[in-house]
Amino acid sequence: MHLNFLSLSLPALKGRALSLPALMFSSFTLAAPIVGGSVTLNNGDPVDSWFLSQNATLTVNGAETLGINADSSTVNVNAGGRTGAISASNGSVVNVSGAHVTGTSGQTALELVSSQGRIDNSTVSGDFFGVSAVRFSTTQNGSTLTISGNSTITGVDAGAFASSHSVIDLTDSSLEGTGTTGYGLWLQSAEATARNSTITGAKDGVFIELDQTGVAPAALNLDNTTVQGKNGSAIVVDFDNFQQSTATVTLNNSRLLASNGTLLEVKGGADVSMVVNASTLNGNIVTQTGSNTDLTLQNGSVLTGRLDNVASATINDTSQWVLVGDSQVGKLALNGGAVKFGADNAFYQLNVSELSGNGRFIMGTDLATGQTDLLNVTGSATGSHELLIASSGTEPAAGQPVTVVKTAGGDAQFSLVGGVVDQGAYSYALAKSGNDWILDPSTRVVSPGTRSVLALFNTPLPTWYGELTSLRTRMGELRMNPGRSGAWGRTYGNKFQIADGSGTGYDQTQRGFTLGADAALGEGQWLVGVMGGHSASDLDLDAGTSGEVDSYYLGAYATWLDPVDGYYADAVLKVNRFRNEAKVGLSDGGRAKGDYDNTGVGGSIEVGRHIKLDGGYFVEPYTQWSAVTVQGKDFSLDNNLQADGGQARSLLGEVGVTAGRNFKVQDDIELQPYVRVAGAYEFEKNNEVTVNDNVFKNNLSGSRVKLGAGIAASMTDKLQIHADYEYSDGKNFRQPGGLTLGLRYAF
Repeated sequence: MHLNFLSLSLPALKGRALSLPALMFSSFTLAAPIVGGSVTLNNGDPVDSWFLSQNATLTVNGAETLGINADSSTVNVNAGGRTGAISASNGSVVNVSGAHVTGTSGQTALELVSSQGRIDNSTVSGDFFGVSAVRFSTTQNGSTLTISGNSTITGVDAGAFASSHSVIDLTDSSLEGTGTTGYGLWLQSAEATARNSTITGAKDGVFIELDQTGVAPAALNLDNTTVQGKNGSAIVVDFDNFQQSTATVTLNNSRLLASNGTLLEVKGGADVSMVVNASTLNGNIVTQTGSNTDLTLQNGSVLTGRLDNVASATINDTSQWVLVGDSQVGKLALNGGAVKFGADNAFYQLNVSELSGNGRFIMGTDLATGQTDLLNVTGSATGSHELLIASSGTEPAAGQPVTVVKTAGGDAQFSLVGGVVDQGAYSYALAKSGNDWILDPSTRVVSPGTRSVLALFNTPLPTWYGELTSLRTRMGELRMNPGRSGAWGRTYGNKFQIADGSGTGYDQTQRGFTLGADAALGEGQWLVGVMGGHSASDLDLDAGTSGEVDSYYLGAYATWLDPVDGYYADAVLKVNRFRNEAKVGLSDGGRAKGDYDNTGVGGSIEVGRHIKLDGGYFVEPYTQWSAVTVQGKDFSLDNNLQADGGQARSLLGEVGVTAGRNFKVQDDIELQPYVRVAGAYEFEKNNEVTVNDNVFKNNLSGSRVKLGAGIAASMTDKLQIHADYEYSDGKNFRQPGGLTLGLRYAF
């Protein structure tokens, strides 16, 4: 039996509208009719084609059929079922679960005409479209198709097609157009939603156009879905200049991939609104003249690419647009979002017709060459915006301001993140010049990189003195057990505060230890010995900038004590190896670092007299003179800041007096508490450091007051211990505290 029926015709050419009612059903051969009844096919039943009408029902359970045509009827294809093409019209319902549907010879595998369909965990493959959801005439409803459960839909011209007032809902599944000009999804004034899915076209991923028989807004909603155009764009919207209408594209945690780099292509008079949520996109959004694109980035989205002829861009919350070249956009609104001008070593210009809101522009500037990223607002600029400008260790051209923002007017306010931008030896502030905003050389201050360099070249001097200290704090009170060889050790901690007037201000925290051994000579008035140790200093220069100095040292000393008259002399010679490291917090939030090693040599001579008084009291006037020189060094930070430190030198003279008392608390235990007051003067004030050919001076010169207190104790005839606290304050140098704990064991 041969029956011929009218069937809906689908578009023959891409970009052409569907003709709706004047369409034909394809011919069937040996079609078995079901009129108002129900038929169930099981595995092994004859393979046939079917025509259903008048609320008929065909159920396929693990069986195989040829094509199925349903008019106002229901088709159920269950697990294991295999059918030819299915065409359903006039309110029919098609359910495909765990089955295969195949359309051959130019057929669409599943065609819904003003009908409803559901595909679950199935494979559907068509020689034209994989699936289609259309309406029969402008007076009828569109079709709705739900695809889920790991289903795979393929078609030569498109994986799925939908016309006006129809809806495709895709979950956990894939659509693919396999022909050379195929689309993954083709919408004509239709709506589609995809969740946790992939949509792939051999040409473009998604194609959106107008249904000329029933123009309506189109909508594409993507949630955790990837759209790919293997030989074209990810999404193309083309209204062919037929009629004004809109298309809305919404992405949530989704990806767009395009072989030509175009994520969204808008043409033919289309008006497109694209909203991107929590997605990272790499590619361009291109709008042809006569069309309109409004872009919104929100919920932490990042778009890296060009915006060509985009009418408006809104960047909300923590979202960001990253330029890859000179760009132009109509209205730019930042609501907490940011615009980044690409890589630091490439400089772009962004032209904006209108600027509003509150946001951040991440820019690069090379003051040495005058190259810079530029924000150019050709119309009105309003709002409050931050500029985060990349820092650099290179030096700018002398006295040349750099324009980073141009406007034609408006009340917009611009400011630098952190207040300054680091460029070489100095940091520069932002200033307004007419309607423009410039980096102004007259506002410069010493940069964090320079401050770190000055601190490193200065630190060995207080480090050296913190390791040296006096005879008393080095070995305790030798007079408690004179004339005997011994070994000793001490541990210490010091806090130094260097004032800004010295060249740069910083805090230094030092901790270390010293070990030594000595031998008595002659009748015991002389001791000669060697010592060695290590100290570590941490530098705090605020704003994330710090330094570390490790010091390793060896020394020799000689001490003379006159037990009768109380005179004494003490001499020390010490060699240090310093390992210095700078860690710089830059104005753009980045980090720079550098390190070097150098050597220092110094010595100290202390002379005084121990004068005994009644009742075990004593006074001990003394003077100490110390000198040290530290090797100069050339080094650089990894942001290209160049530093050249000359020799650092110190000559420190000190005059003071110690007063205390000796008394016994038990037969073998003798205590000696004491206090000390002294004045000191640093004579050296010309330690030069060159940073990028700019000369700076470290200067610790000036007078200081020193106070101290401590206790020495003889625990046995061989063991002495001591503790000492010291405080000093001066013009550029302050020691709020220094604590030493030590012991000496006599042989």
